[in-house]
Amino acid sequence: MLDQLQALQATALDEVRAAVDVAALDVVQSAFLGKKGQVQQVLRTIGKLDPKERGPVGRAANEAKQAIEAALEARKAELLAAADANLAETEWVDATLPPPAGSRASGRGGSIHPITALVRDMEDVFLSMGFETLDGPWVEDDHHNFGALNIPPDHPARDMQDTYWLTDGNLLRTHTSPVQVRAMETRKPPIRAVCLGRIFRNEELDATHENTFHQCEGFFVDRDVSVGHMIYVLESLLHEIIGPDVKVRLRPSYFPFVEPGFEMDVTFRGDWMELLGCGMVHPYVLEAGGIDPNEYSGFAFGMGIDRLVMVRHGVEDIRHLMSGDLRFMSQFTGGLEG
Repeated sequence: MLDQLQALQATALDEVRAAVDVAALDVVQSAFLGKKGQVQQVLRTIGKLDPKERGPVGRAANEAKQAIEAALEARKAELLAAADANLAETEWVDATLPPPAGSRASGRGGSIHPITALVRDMEDVFLSMGFETLDGPWVEDDHHNFGALNIPPDHPARDMQDTYWLTDGNLLRTHTSPVQVRAMETRKPPIRAVCLGRIFRNEELDATHENTFHQCEGFFVDRDVSVGHMIYVLESLLHEIIGPDVKVRLRPSYFPFVEPGFEMDVTFRGDWMELLGCGMVHPYVLEAGGIDPNEYSGFAFGMGIDRLVMVRHGVEDIRHLMSGDLRFMSQFTGGLEG
């Protein structure tokens, strides 16, 4: 096993040195350090080894991982420096050329991005139900992103969210739920509010997962709030956004900041697709926001806006939405403003 690790490390370092751009480095990183990468595969087998071998193999695997990470960072810095040095040659623009066909300057206007259009439509629906729209920082602290939401440092729920941690101990927010905590800290019930914004998770990209996407967080805190109020609000929203014929279902689920918790699915291409999580606000979360859980209750929900766009427009791959591909964007006319 030790020989295998040495050979794996040598191969990875050779591929890092051979990478000619950052995209090639990303491929190497995924192949060796990703969730399904070769180093991770070795780590999964340690438990099957003889107890005397586990320590040396574990240390060797971690050393290989650190060596590969250091090589990746160094090579990436080299490639970025070289790219910056060549900008004058590779990215110059001839301002005398006529504008491309389809651009605003050529006489044809652009269109509103389908995510922007959906956000505006959702805001209109929520405002009609008496909710206010809030915003919060993208760079969050541990307390608002995790601690105040009943997710202490040793809580397994942290493993459910692959987090971008910053060197100063802060992080890129993994959900819009911190806005809920900040609102409760500064407002008194009744509170009806939503936050529609960008969030960040270190996800492996595929047709239904992105590392930068958009989420809608909503919550309602008052006396005698029930699950029935939550279902009414969510069904009303989805009927307005997707259509009156959309079918929904509620399934029991677990989220540390609500109790009880549920997931709501919607019909998509003849099957059920998970769309949002919801539930009654956990008493601990109310207390962390300075609200007495013996006097008040509330519900909260969070949904992926990008997935809702997929349902609304029949988009099969979530990565199209952030691609910047004008051929894809030209299909949309901007929702209600089209």
